[in-house]
Amino acid sequence: MNITNLTTNELTNLIADNNLTDDILAAMRADNRKSVQRLVKKHENEQTEKLRLNNLYKYEQQFTQQGKELIAGVDEAGRGPLAGPVVAAAVILPLNCYIPKLNDSKKLSAATREKIYKLILDNALAVERSIIDEKTIDRINIYQAAMNAMYNSIYALKPAPDQVLIDATPLNSLDIPHLSIIKGDAKSASIAAASIIAKVERDRLMDDYDKKYPEYGFAHHKGYGTKEHIEALNKYGPCPIHRQSFEPIKSMI
Repeated sequence: MNITNLTTNELTNLIADNNLTDDILAAMRADNRKSVQRLVKKHENEQTEKLRLNNLYKYEQQFTQQGKELIAGVDEAGRGPLAGPVVAAAVILPLNCYIPKLNDSKKLSAATREKIYKLILDNALAVERSIIDEKTIDRINIYQAAMNAMYNSIYALKPAPDQVLIDATPLNSLDIPHLSIIKGDAKSASIAAASIIAKVERDRLMDDYDKKYPEYGFAHHKGYGTKEHIEALNKYGPCPIHRQSFEPIKSMI
């Protein structure tokens, strides 16, 4: 097929209107115009991303086939830091909701997380979160605090889910059908969305704490035990949001 009489804009419209046939795509690949080659590359990248996202709904699709309609993903952020709260989030997405670049929050840049965070809030059927502060973490331990935050966020969802997908941590007391998935934030769209909500909101809290305690650099490391953070701890000692049950803070007090 000869497409040399079609402009790049006309070809773009063909793609946007889902009128791109195999013959036209083959002709575009053979076209030596750089603008057309860029368009082909963009289209192929978008198709690859759609396939990746479709695979990310594998668990959600399985439960939908079983008659489940409201499937929530749950994850937490902040289990490892030396300071600040742990934050959990629960999210119910419409099935096959197309949010480009949706993925495990740890695989995304801060700027990309912020963009996807807004898209999740715009498209989700329900989003809830729970914050457990450092004082409670010290009192009941971080594992229990993270589980409590996940329980809280799940039970706060309206509408209530009829299936929950959990990132790794088993929630044995949950009275809603649930499945714990190892590395679930990289395997389930719902869990990935929850991981982004939890991560973005916790990071924002740590940015606020950075204004209150600027000497520790919380805006940079979010409370994790980086070299910068340890050096600040050695110089200034712990501040009120440091977890006193965590080393090296425990030995400092």
